[in-house]
Parts: sequence; C-alpha cells; structure tokens
Amino acid sequence: MTHNENAENLLKCPVFRDLPPDRLMEIARCVENRVVQARSIIFREGDSPDGYYIVNSGRVRIFVVHESGVERELANMGPGESFGEVALLTGETRTASVQALSETHLIVLLKDDFERLLASCPELSRKFMKEMRGWLLKDQEIIEEESDQAIKDSRLRWHDFLLVVGVSILLAISFNHSNPNGIPLFPAVAEKGSIPVIGPSAAMEASRSSGALIVDAMPSNFYQKLHIKGAVNMPMALFDIVYLMNFSEENKEREILVYGSTISKPYDMEIAGKLQLLGYNGVKVIDGGLRAWESMGYPVEGRTSK
Repeated sequence: MTHNENAENLLKCPVFRDLPPDRLMEIARCVENRVVQARSIIFREGDSPDGYYIVNSGRVRIFVVHESGVERELANMGPGESFGEVALLTGETRTASVQALSETHLIVLLKDDFERLLASCPELSRKFMKEMRGWLLKDQEIIEEESDQAIKDSRLRWHDFLLVVGVSILLAISFNHSNPNGIPLFPAVAEKGSIPVIGPSAAMEASRSSGALIVDAMPSNFYQKLHIKGAVNMPMALFDIVYLMNFSEENKEREILVYGSTISKPYDMEIAGKLQLLGYNGVKVIDGGLRAWESMGYPVEGRTSK
C-alpha cells in the first residue's frame, strides 16, 4: 500500500482527522499494514504493548476473561476505529485481548513511532487521553452495572448480611485489640474540618464572578444522570486521567468547588483531600451538594434534567 493510501486510510480514524497534511504524511510513511485471518488473536491480555492499531477493513472484538473462565466482551470495532493505546500510554501490559471476527486489514503504528509521535505532537497526546478516558468510563459503567446486577441476583437475606458484617467487625476489633499495630476498619478520608465548606449561593457567585471550577466527584453513571451545569466529572477511579486532562496546567490558586457526597460515601471529601495534597489551595466542598444546589433553582444538566 502506498504512503498516500495509508494517509487516506488514517483519515478514517477520528484521532488523525484534524492533523496537518505534513504530519499525517509523516505518520503514513512509518505505519505497517497487516492482514489478520478470521478468528485469529491479534494480542492477548497481559502481552507487552507493541503498537497502536487502526481497523482499515473487517471487524475485531475486544474481550477479557475472568479468573473463573467467564468471558466478557468489551467492544466490537470496524473500519476507522482503533485500539491498543491504553497500554502504550500507561506503560503497562495489555488490559484485554483482541480477536479478528473476519479477515481484517490493520494499520499499525509501532510502539517507538507512537511514543515519538506523542512527544512531538502535544495536541495528539490530548486526543489519546480523551480516548483512554472514554474507555475507562465505559469499563467503569460495565463494572457498576454488573455489581448492581449481582446485588439484585443475590439470595442473601438482609439479616444474614448484617450478621456477616457484624461478625467481621467483631473479628477486626478482636484482632486490633491483640495487635498494637492493628488495621483500619474503615478507609481514611479527609476530615470535614480540614476542608472549607461553601454554601450553594456563594458557590454560584464564585463560579460566575471569579471563574471557580466546579468538580463533580460522583461515579460517571451518577454524573450522567444529573450534575451541576458545567461541572467537570472527576470520579476517584479516573482521578489521574481527569487530572492530566483538566488540572495539570491549572493555577493552583484557582478556587475549586467539589460536591458529590452520599449517605454511604463521601466522594467529595476524597477528591477534595486529594487535590489539597497536590497543592491546590482554593479547594472547598459545596455544602449540601447537588441536592442543595438544585433546590436553589441553580442550573443542572443530565439525562434526568428538565
């Protein structure tokens, strides 16, 4: 395949569509073309990353296999879609396996060329970070859905559940009593008194007048249902990715207003505490969170907003 044909095929992938022609041609000169037969494994979970793959024709499926042997499909991809960037960006081994569903023609950007390209093209780095964030959000949603289903399908009665929890706590207390070092019964989070609190009205004024950044600390599925308009979603599971995309160049004196506490989980305190540890001096928690904000008639958005 010629360099010009490679360039045309790269344009099918959204990541490369806005690149200048000279940069696109540079990539087209160093990619490889591979043909994979139907049902062939392209790479397996746990393999070392060798490159970034774009589907030129055919289809592939991405899947993981649990320790129990149960297989879960994550995605099904066709022409113009790409995969393999997560391991290259994180430096870890492959997080999933990929199999060709039919004869598939791939464009492959090898690892060294991929890393060189990111170093010389910052705008492309941001695109890949967004791609990876999308993957992680999707994985998180799948995990949450499976967890919810597992709870619904559970035959464990409430009094049995409480009995198990009670026995576990008693055992932990007994262990800590006989061992000076002990173990924490509950995960440590920032104390309420260590992070300033701001009321919804003051938060709205700070957002309007001084450009305070509002952060939603809830899991992505809650954020998608309803959130403060303009808020940045920063769940703990994606903290590092969202931080790189939205905070790495942020003025550490800028006011950051965090919300997202529930009866059982202080998401806002976790995220606010982590931002404080990174040196952000203007971190505050919105008193009453989303419910208080919405009760004041302030703007919200999401699938359930009107």
